[in-house]
Amino acid sequence: MPISRADVVQAAVEVLDDEGLAGLTLRAVAGRLGVSAPTLYWHVKDKRHLLDLIAEQVLAEVPESTRAPREGESVLEWLAESFRVRRALLLSHRDSVQVVAGNRPTDDALPGIERTLAVLVDAGLEPGEAVRVITALGSFLLGDVLETQAAADRPLEEPRVADLSAFPTVVAATRTAGGEDERFEDGLRLMLDGLRLRLERRARTQDGTAPQPA
Repeated sequence: MPISRADVVQAAVEVLDDEGLAGLTLRAVAGRLGVSAPTLYWHVKDKRHLLDLIAEQVLAEVPESTRAPREGESVLEWLAESFRVRRALLLSHRDSVQVVAGNRPTDDALPGIERTLAVLVDAGLEPGEAVRVITALGSFLLGDVLETQAAADRPLEEPRVADLSAFPTVVAATRTAGGEDERFEDGLRLMLDGLRLRLERRARTQDGTAPQPA
């Protein structure tokens, strides 16, 4: 039975989830599909191309990750929800950060990229500036997911027995720092607060009126 590019990408995602990036080879993907490895070259140029396709597939599994803002939804709310969805998608796949980091968008991803950049330009950013904002948020996202997945892979440790009485601030911090989700939400809000201030300053400069919330 003939296979399609979609079959190849889905098989590659399954190999990634089962064996991690180290086990993701063209031979392993071909074996899962029951074909010879050279057959895959009808659908992908090389492993790097396959990784780009996997990255696109992972982030497209939920359409919410690339939707346009809803009526009445602010740009900042839209960005926050988009990156929350992307984080959940990345955390659902083993070694996803190593796949997504450094990937290049395929032609199929261009409509979603165009839509995202257009929303940010309409909000007041220059096109190149919109790219930098998205890539900065993306870098934060990948770092957070990498840290979260790495922590999950650590072996269970014995409880700390060292005397921490000389470090009261450290002790207080451990009680209130929260977990991975709190870290992500706080970091995301810090970045979006900076974007909000930038847009508000720009609005004041352009028309001299009181800025509206982004």
